[in-house]
Amino acid sequence: MPLAASSAASPELSAARRPPVPREARRSGQWSRRRVAVIAGLVTGDLLATGLAVALTAQLAPATSWNAWDGGLAVLAMMVPLHAHLGLYGCWGPCPIERLRLRAQAALMLAVMAGLALAVWKTPENLAAAALLGAALFVVGYYTEALVRLVLMRAGLWGAPTILIGSPEICIAMAKRLLRDPKLGLRPIGLIGSRLDRGGGEDAPVPILGPLADAARLSGLAEVAIVAAADLAPAEGRAAISLSDLRAPHVVVAENAGGLPNLGLHTRNLGGALGLEVRFDLFRPGHLAVKRWIDLAVALPLLLLAAPLIMVLALAVKAADPGRAFYRQRRVGRDGRELNVLKLRTMYADAESRLREHLDKDPAARAEWTRFFKLRNDPRILPVIGHFLRRSSLDELPQLWNIVCGEMSLVGPRPFPDYHMASFDAGFQSLRVSVPPGLTGLWQVSSRSGGDIEVQQEEDLFYIRNWSLWLDIYILLETFPAVLTSRGAR
Repeated sequence: MPLAASSAASPELSAARRPPVPREARRSGQWSRRRVAVIAGLVTGDLLATGLAVALTAQLAPATSWNAWDGGLAVLAMMVPLHAHLGLYGCWGPCPIERLRLRAQAALMLAVMAGLALAVWKTPENLAAAALLGAALFVVGYYTEALVRLVLMRAGLWGAPTILIGSPEICIAMAKRLLRDPKLGLRPIGLIGSRLDRGGGEDAPVPILGPLADAARLSGLAEVAIVAAADLAPAEGRAAISLSDLRAPHVVVAENAGGLPNLGLHTRNLGGALGLEVRFDLFRPGHLAVKRWIDLAVALPLLLLAAPLIMVLALAVKAADPGRAFYRQRRVGRDGRELNVLKLRTMYADAESRLREHLDKDPAARAEWTRFFKLRNDPRILPVIGHFLRRSSLDELPQLWNIVCGEMSLVGPRPFPDYHMASFDAGFQSLRVSVPPGLTGLWQVSSRSGGDIEVQQEEDLFYIRNWSLWLDIYILLETFPAVLTSRGAR
């Protein structure tokens, strides 16, 4: 398949004009060292996770007829080769959601093997211990891997050096997306694109290494080469290069799918053509019903456990500012119906007048409000308790009642006020209200208040088009560290 480049628009760069090759690309020998460091870190994380999971199992299920630590060593002996077989020790590859699914699959297999081994004693306690060990391996292992990945990111070891090939408009947008989400494991180090003499890469976040005609030579500088599918079609009078000529160990053809699912795609043999089967699982019969049952199973016990904390926080709000501790905020719910979201009050009773006065006096604040519908220095927020509730997201706890009542889901696009929804185009508004709004969502665990309108739309669209139970579990697991670290909260 040829890769097209306009010879008129993309002339060869002279040696004087050619930008320097990034250090990451020049030092190809560091790839092997990076692989060793990444694999060692991930295996060490699994060792730590296994020890913690076995210790937790021994504490919660002590009355078993097996030695927990001997069982832990047996589990560890099986876990490392199993994770290696599933690709969990790869230096790049599975995205975080796929890694979650693979980790759950491995934990289930280990729990089943432990259960079969313990079945010789034929005691319910042993089988319960095996199930508990599998659950602990999954949850503890997930957070341990996240911690290891964070350490590797800080050390500059996580993420395969990646070169993007194609037109600057496509590759620059792709590079920004990969840099914004380093968990994907692809670290852009340069672009190979056309129209270099016209300033096509002025806003590129990484250097442009050369024109498309040099793609075969320059692609060998990276571990992964991503080729924009839009630039693969040949055209008369254009210089071309075959994908097989690219020298990167891994070549990925990327396509801006325009909101189509990109998780769980299935290839289909259509004779001489390649077919991709896409499914919108959130709209398949029965899936929303399963989602509803999970919401009830989780939200109802959580509401009962959180009730005393909610009451204490309500008293603190009333002490800070007289008036009601709870309030119902009008939001746009499913199918465009009005939704009264229940929250603990974090603002003064005259919050709206305070906001209008502040925006009238401060043009910079108005510009910030127009872009984010949030303010870093919001005059409406109650001192101390208001900021605490917002940064910890504890003001959202009463919305568990909205979930129990069926007005919301645990996970989904956050319900927005009318003025916020009006900032989206009509087509996206219609799609967004076709699913239940959520207590937490993809935007909340990634950008939160740091993402503008375009980022919100991109991440909500990704969730709706790629929904699965694994995606919901991933968002729920990511919600806890996001809340504890107050990442992006305002």
